[in-house]
Amino acid sequence: MPEQLPVFNLAPRHAPAEVAEPRSAAEVAAVVRRAADAGQQVHPVGTGHGWTHAIEGGVALLTRGLAGVTVDPARGVARIGAGTPWAQVLEATAPHGLTPLAGSAPGVGAVGYLLGGGLSPLGRTYGWGSDYLCSAEVVTGTGEVVTASATSHPELFWSLLGGKHVPGIVTSVELDLLRLTQVYGGGLFFDGADAETVLTEWAAWSAEVPAQVNTSVALLQLPDAEPVPAPLRGRYVVHVRVAVPLGAEESPVLAAGLVEPMRKVAEPILDTLAVLPAAAIGAVHADPDQPMPVLEAGALLRAFDADAARAVLAAAGPQARAPLAVVELRLLGGRLAEAPVVPDAVAGRDAAYGLFVVGAPVPELFEGPIPAAVGTLARALAPWASGGFQPNFVGALNQPAALDTAWPAEVRERLAQVRATYDPAGIVGH
Repeated sequence: MPEQLPVFNLAPRHAPAEVAEPRSAAEVAAVVRRAADAGQQVHPVGTGHGWTHAIEGGVALLTRGLAGVTVDPARGVARIGAGTPWAQVLEATAPHGLTPLAGSAPGVGAVGYLLGGGLSPLGRTYGWGSDYLCSAEVVTGTGEVVTASATSHPELFWSLLGGKHVPGIVTSVELDLLRLTQVYGGGLFFDGADAETVLTEWAAWSAEVPAQVNTSVALLQLPDAEPVPAPLRGRYVVHVRVAVPLGAEESPVLAAGLVEPMRKVAEPILDTLAVLPAAAIGAVHADPDQPMPVLEAGALLRAFDADAARAVLAAAGPQARAPLAVVELRLLGGRLAEAPVVPDAVAGRDAAYGLFVVGAPVPELFEGPIPAAVGTLARALAPWASGGFQPNFVGALNQPAALDTAWPAEVRERLAQVRATYDPAGIVGH
């Protein structure tokens, strides 16, 4: 019954035995207990960005009935219900001069993002999204409602900080907010003919920028249709994204100066860099917001230099004609590499760059051409790969073991122990 699941990624054909839409933690607990008695799994479904495989049987638990945001301006904290997209959180916090460390796509669910660590377009400056998690209300696999924090159920809380597939259903979280109102951000779109120049120059520039500069670059094959801006439609382009938070010590002039070297590498087709409200962080990546069928893959890199840039272009550049809609390289480091104040299970702190690949949204290419193209790209970048993965960027095109190997063995064992404690029968599926 795929029509009953309001998900972003339409590629998996979900077929649950039952769909539930609870509106409170108590109702979630009742669903979990009933499923356990019937020997079924419960699969929490938020905005549906993170699903890499189809739900077959069991209960699909839609979390949208739990969505909502309340803001405590004095404490600088928001309480966010499961199923709430970042767009709703950004809208609720902005009037108070506050903003969450949200992801690049405002349509993504806040809770699922945080459980995987949460890589923000402002992450180099402020760290991982889960670094700001204060507490969470969780329905465990045994149907018990608990509050997890650094002092209450600390092992469960540890697993929520980047452990991704946790032993329960998170019904709400409390999150510290940033006192930030403006960002200098947006993008430079270059023609595919300039891809080698832009990508090699970005590799050199990104290796030198300070932590207040957040940047990624994406090779995009764009459709000839709205809502793509008219100058970009139907073209292969290179999209350099930048976000510099504007606090008390950062001015738009200083921020623009930090980006100026990339403005000079070639003539952009479109320049969207400007001072933005912090709530408009989604404009930096300008990710699509309409549901579509996609296959994805991700990896982490220990470095990205000019040779790596040329390897990417040989596998997925304009001349390769690979059936890939997006090939993104994202600069990590900065605060993302720092040890957390509260110990956590976040994967990827030691990586220098992240790679994320999205296949063309053409189901006829899902079986052979797209996996082959991703394999070619992975082999091309093997000399620079760290061997690790970031859980939120593991997709259906990754090897099945990729999610498990995102964490070191000792972290995997600890996560397994937490699951054995809070969901011994494996009722919560993912």
